[in-house]
Amino acid sequence: MKTVVLTEHTGRLDKVVSEIDTTISRSRAKKLIEDGHIKVNGQLKKPKYHAEVGDQIDIEDIEPTPISLEPENIPLDIIYEDDDVIVVNKPQGMVVHPSAGHPNHTLVNALLFHSPLSTINGEFRPGIVHRIDKDTSGLLMVAKNDAAHQALSEQLKKQKNLRKYIALVHGRIDENSGVVNAPIGRSVKDRKKQAVVADGRPAITHFKVLERFQDYTLISCQLETGRTHQIRVHMKYIGHPIAGDPLYGPRKTLKGNGQFLHAQELGFEHPVTDKLMVFSAPIPTIFEKTLAHLRLNNALNS
Repeated sequence: MKTVVLTEHTGRLDKVVSEIDTTISRSRAKKLIEDGHIKVNGQLKKPKYHAEVGDQIDIEDIEPTPISLEPENIPLDIIYEDDDVIVVNKPQGMVVHPSAGHPNHTLVNALLFHSPLSTINGEFRPGIVHRIDKDTSGLLMVAKNDAAHQALSEQLKKQKNLRKYIALVHGRIDENSGVVNAPIGRSVKDRKKQAVVADGRPAITHFKVLERFQDYTLISCQLETGRTHQIRVHMKYIGHPIAGDPLYGPRKTLKGNGQFLHAQELGFEHPVTDKLMVFSAPIPTIFEKTLAHLRLNNALNS
């Protein structure tokens, strides 16, 4: 049992628990509270309980769920495959590889059921050359052997890949195009977030306006670098957070399955033939329906 008396942290109980014990994510804290493993002043509370200075928080010791690297028969939307690479269209809501908060049912579990994968990117990330967030949809390149993995990773390092996203952001962007060049690192205010910080790693995002609506703008974004949450952080930084983003966006936003961000185009040189290969994937149905609704509103208000 871990007991903490609050001296500075206040707010929602699930958020406070994740702040006082950095090994517990907010989502896991919410589940532990709901399952009765966390008490406040000896009593069970709901995750939304407002914790105050002086509250005693008791956190029951719970063994973390073991991470599974077992193949799972989960359907995959494979855009392209040969003996060396797989290009897959990941749906929103699917985590790329197992971790403490997501021990199974990931893209890696599904890929292992489908094919052998490279082994050089750690025990729980076989085949994964690059990642996209759980609630971002779209294209990923996956290596089926170590030679392919090394070649594709080198292309990423030298910024030779094409990675183009489509995003719906809050507000109307007046410029037709632009570049956000701002270093990204871990936020000093919230360890779960990335932020533009002076000592961060270089990060560059190119964007182009595709369509304007009354309160939103549809843009394409091309990555020059590949930092964690890069597009989400950069768009918030310039005052246009991505619609539906639960981490970086405003509370009042469009309803969807997470952020309206889709990895639409992916290009790379084949690791064996050196042939340039470019792939595209349509935006998810909920994204398309949302755009149709915004277009209708534009027409009614014009």
